[in-house]
Amino acid sequence: MTVTNGVHVHKSVPSALPLVQKLSKDHDLVLKTFRLLIADLCQQFSGGHPGGAVGMAAIGVSLWKYVMRYAPHTPDFFNRDRFVLSNGHTCLFQYSFLHLTGYKAMTLEQLKSYHSDRVDALCPGHPEIEHEGIEVTTGPLGQGIANAVGLAMATKNLAATYNRPGYDVVDNHTWCMIGDACLQEGVGLEAISLAGHFRLNNLTVMYDNNQITCDGSVDLTNTEDVNAKMRACGWNVIDVEDGCFDIEGIVSALEQARASKDKPTFINVRTVIGLDSSVAGTAVAHGAAYGTSSVADIKTLYGFDPEDHFVIGDTAREFFKGLPARGQNYVQEWDQLVKNYTTEYPELGAEFQARVRGELPADWQKYIPTNFPEKPTASRASSGLVFNPIAKELKTFMVGTADLSPSVNMIWPGKVDFQHPDLRTNCKIDGNYSGRYIHWGVREHAMAAVSNGLAAYAPNTIIPVTSSFFMFYLYAAPAVRMGALQHLQIIHVATHDSIGMGEDGPTHQPIELAALYRAMPNLLYIRPGDSEETAGAWIAAINAKKTPSIISTSRQVLPQLTNTRRDGVALGAYVLSENESASVTLIGVGAELSFALEVAEKLKTEKGVTARVVSFPCQRLFEQQTLQYKRDTLRRHQGISAVVIEPYAPNGWERYADAGISVKRFGHSLPGKAAYKFFGYDIETLTAKVADYLDQIKGGELLRGEFVEL
Repeated sequence: MTVTNGVHVHKSVPSALPLVQKLSKDHDLVLKTFRLLIADLCQQFSGGHPGGAVGMAAIGVSLWKYVMRYAPHTPDFFNRDRFVLSNGHTCLFQYSFLHLTGYKAMTLEQLKSYHSDRVDALCPGHPEIEHEGIEVTTGPLGQGIANAVGLAMATKNLAATYNRPGYDVVDNHTWCMIGDACLQEGVGLEAISLAGHFRLNNLTVMYDNNQITCDGSVDLTNTEDVNAKMRACGWNVIDVEDGCFDIEGIVSALEQARASKDKPTFINVRTVIGLDSSVAGTAVAHGAAYGTSSVADIKTLYGFDPEDHFVIGDTAREFFKGLPARGQNYVQEWDQLVKNYTTEYPELGAEFQARVRGELPADWQKYIPTNFPEKPTASRASSGLVFNPIAKELKTFMVGTADLSPSVNMIWPGKVDFQHPDLRTNCKIDGNYSGRYIHWGVREHAMAAVSNGLAAYAPNTIIPVTSSFFMFYLYAAPAVRMGALQHLQIIHVATHDSIGMGEDGPTHQPIELAALYRAMPNLLYIRPGDSEETAGAWIAAINAKKTPSIISTSRQVLPQLTNTRRDGVALGAYVLSENESASVTLIGVGAELSFALEVAEKLKTEKGVTARVVSFPCQRLFEQQTLQYKRDTLRRHQGISAVVIEPYAPNGWERYADAGISVKRFGHSLPGKAAYKFFGYDIETLTAKVADYLDQIKGGELLRGEFVEL
């Protein structure tokens, strides 16, 4: 890009091929240096994954030296190209190029920390987002390619929203490296299909086609025509036959990909895993060090001293030397561009810079209703009442559903779909790249994984909101976990969250899923009991800047309660109905919160038992409170028994309750009210169970502290 008289003029990036030809004399030595560095890094602790990284060396040189726009000394440069290593086990490929290209944190000593016992190592066994130069954490195969689709979508949305003639403030490209396995994992194929549909021409996938996986050659399990498959999914396909040495051919393919006008590009690069080692081209090269004698043989073959280790000579150092300065030029040009843009478009420029900083307007909560209808309301509908006014006004939120728009209540007036602007659907639901409502199709796993990429583009610049039935978040669970692991803010809205969802039966009625998500680190699983608590759930989720959330809502209508508090949700649990002389605390959760209140009333009128009621929408938020607050809320230290009422597996409630009225089997296909009665969640049965429990405690048949499933 260039800046002329303070105005940005977008021009085609000059081809790097003349420079490639000029420096071609150094390529052989640089490639040998890189490959031996990988071999030494694995051999020092006799572990790691050398083969793929060695085979991909020429791809890396082509990308980092000649094509990719990035700034090693300003790694968070907003308009940088994004690189994703989806075949994350080849992490030494990325770490070594971060070192060679000048990322300050990746010193040679840090590079040598791979597989060491250093707790401060920057070279974990798979790339991790916390480290300089790493865009996303890639571990389970297929996640990275899905993340890359999200990164490319983020660019498209921000560009369509903020770019103006002469001012392309967002125009970066996403590059993704994949291996054979990423083309086998279902989530990768879901994401590939989406990228082709959305025509993300700013996305390039480089396929390290070495035809090897852990068990052997790829034809053991896959004999499909990959190129035909990618073309059928709407991708351009480019072949590079000699991926081990043809840097000029790879650079040409990468430049052709960046210039694509209408499709994402798939570059099929043939390589040899573990090139020049004694196990080249075999599965053994995938996940084991070569062995001391094999490494020495390669060094002799390359003309290096077998006794020298981690050698990066002057020629290799000089080859990469100018990249930090080139990167700072990109940064300075972009900073000037944004400054000029803000001068010409003051309001838009201020809004854009706030988005870059990940800021929401300070008064965003004003869009949440302060009053709700008094009639019984499904909390999925309450969720729409709370969030849709926010989504309508604040561009930060990109909202989507896995083909369940009528069920999840996430559509706001005037919403525009995220789509390629030339798409014309048979259902007349069209849009453009500035749209913020995403139809994911029936792709729950990709919905969550791609949303991780949207969130990872820059901290809180985009807050993705996904939605589906709660049961289907079991399909999405691996990606939900990856979002939590990366401290990404994504809000997952789950409806039909209990046996009360009814006739779809045990396949759709979640019993055990809440236990998984309550146990998952750095995730807020929030189950609100009515509209007011749903408002609190959204406030908590939007305030959780480094934590994903699941807001769990009902299909069936719920009574709107009088004493619920949105601010109480942020505490995790709070007293809904207090009585100083209570002999039992009833813990109500989510759609069954009203049951606890009804049981408390019936215990009083029919059994003469005084009960207090605690609403408990989020265990993790409760754990963040002071010990005194937790004691005051539950009052177990005063000898008061606590009974939780929730038709889920009881796992976890033993930390807060003495007994639970829970479900230990799969659900049953009945209308919602009938399902509750079948499982003993009618008020008469619940009341009898609590009363009987208290009698057994009083009679010494049961002991407080020994969790009892009633």
